[in-house]
Amino acid sequence: MSNPPRYPRNMTGYGARPPQVAWPEGARVAISLVLNYEEGGENCLLHGDDQSEAFLSDIPGAQPWPGQRHWNMESIYDYGARAGFWRLHRLFTQRGLPITIYGVATALARSPEQVAAMKRAGWEIASHGLKWVEHRDMSEEEERAAIRQAIELHAEVVGSPPRGWYTGRCSVNTVRLTARLEAFDWISDSYDDDLPYWIELGDHDQLVLPYTLEANDMRFATAPGWVTGQDFGQYLIDSFDVLHAEGGRMFSIGLHCRLVGRPGKIAGLIRFLDHVAGKGGAWFATRGEIAEHWRAHHPPRRFERPSQMDHDSFVARFGGIFEHSRWIAERAWAMELGHAHDSATGLHSALSRVFRAATPNERLGVLRAHPDLAGRLAQAKRLTAESTAEQASAGLDALTDAERATFERLNTAYVDKHGFPFIIAVRDHDKAGILHAFETRLAHDTETEFATACAQVERIAELRLREILP
Repeated sequence: MSNPPRYPRNMTGYGARPPQVAWPEGARVAISLVLNYEEGGENCLLHGDDQSEAFLSDIPGAQPWPGQRHWNMESIYDYGARAGFWRLHRLFTQRGLPITIYGVATALARSPEQVAAMKRAGWEIASHGLKWVEHRDMSEEEERAAIRQAIELHAEVVGSPPRGWYTGRCSVNTVRLTARLEAFDWISDSYDDDLPYWIELGDHDQLVLPYTLEANDMRFATAPGWVTGQDFGQYLIDSFDVLHAEGGRMFSIGLHCRLVGRPGKIAGLIRFLDHVAGKGGAWFATRGEIAEHWRAHHPPRRFERPSQMDHDSFVARFGGIFEHSRWIAERAWAMELGHAHDSATGLHSALSRVFRAATPNERLGVLRAHPDLAGRLAQAKRLTAESTAEQASAGLDALTDAERATFERLNTAYVDKHGFPFIIAVRDHDKAGILHAFETRLAHDTETEFATACAQVERIAELRLREILP
């Protein structure tokens, strides 16, 4: 049997119920200040590249110059190393703020003074790849080799291998390749959440700390973007205030030496830091510290994921969700399942789609597969385990003789009129409510009852899934 399509993207995340996060010191927001150190690692003929850099500079509309050095571009990057870094270093060390460096390995190798200053300040130095170049067109082997070279050079220059990773100009394979190494406490090539989360690759659980391209000074060099430092600072202030009101969130801020290191731009960052200091409720931390906290308080928790199950396991587990109708699970397994279907709500959607798309006769067969309420099968203890538990939850396993006689009379009248059993999600009702619904619905026409019974079948399936899936 060929493998069905599986959708790899995860657009569910924590959904409507994010974890309750208690950051250290009672903080409402964990702030991660990230300083990208790329100067000396960008595209340049001097670095063995075949064109100049064109990304993230103060030259509007810059284009690569094939086969030529771009003196203006080089000097702008040089500013970041020569002046911008040290302005930011003074700001952060004077305020005692912990910083995570995204360090391009070849850039760090060309900047020993700056690396020494990072280490003296106790900053976390994570890897930002071997070179500040695109990975999108690399083969997997080329990118894997570049990642390993970055780790090796980083260890030579810094004195220890990196414990965190962010490529930035990544490929579709980057997250998988870096996670597979099992070498990093955290990776950050993702922008999809306000909280850390775990991904599963085989037996390895990898922590992802999502990064940001919007609370990021790169927008001084992209459109739409910041015009003044005040624009940038106000955006950071507004973001912090919203996250502060929500509580239990992480706030990443992306910085670059050659951008926010300029005097007019850093002014906005200073206003933001002053605002946070005055308001309180922030835990400034390196990404490594955030990862350590998350690992201690929100460790990975695995469960059997429907989207990853083989056919036989899937059908065995979910074939009884729609009463005696394994074919619904079989058809659902062949659909395009993914992360969204690993929850009770998601899998219920897939199973219900199959049921709704079935022929009228197939749907009628599902209705007729349901037992009578408190009928002879229940008395003979021949119900499925699910139906037995459901009927017991409403007290239908402990009826008086009079109550049993009433149910038998209603069951007979309902089936004689409509051609299928009376179906109701008994977990939503008590015994009196069930009897009232029974008597009311008995008067409906069959078309109305067919639609009502199908809706109740879906509701029963939903309740069953909630007992076995998140």
